[in-house]
Amino acid sequence: MTRPLADWHADHRKTLTKGDKAADRLRNVMGSWFFVGGFVAFMIVWAIVNSFKIAWDPYPFILLNLFLSMLAGLQGAILLIAAKRQDAIAAALSTHDYQTNKAAKKEIEELMAINRAQLELLNQLCGRPADSAETTKRVERARSAGTGTVVEGSA
Repeated sequence: MTRPLADWHADHRKTLTKGDKAADRLRNVMGSWFFVGGFVAFMIVWAIVNSFKIAWDPYPFILLNLFLSMLAGLQGAILLIAAKRQDAIAAALSTHDYQTNKAAKKEIEELMAINRAQLELLNQLCGRPADSAETTKRVERARSAGTGTVVEGSA
């Protein structure tokens, strides 16, 4: 009745390609406050340096706009790759959850069968009739009444 417990995450990490790992790392870096702060600082430094006489990209900062456009294109692609991977992970996890739920349902049904057999044995030991249909009716009545206990003579 026991099932082997699998660490799905560890198994999944073993199947990642170098590209998958790189996309995850880039997504984690580009989606951080550290990246946002560094990026804003870089743009401020670029504007300050290019506002003086030694400007290699004077105002309106055409070269900076080119770099920002390229970065936006790459970030979009990287984020789409990471989102696609996240969807695949969610689908695999839901499949794993479904299989776990099916196994748990089977185990619960087995436990309920054992419980019914024990109840019949207790009834036999106490000298009560071993009518499992009548016992089941009493259990159902008690359950529907919300008490959860079977009262003697409630049949």
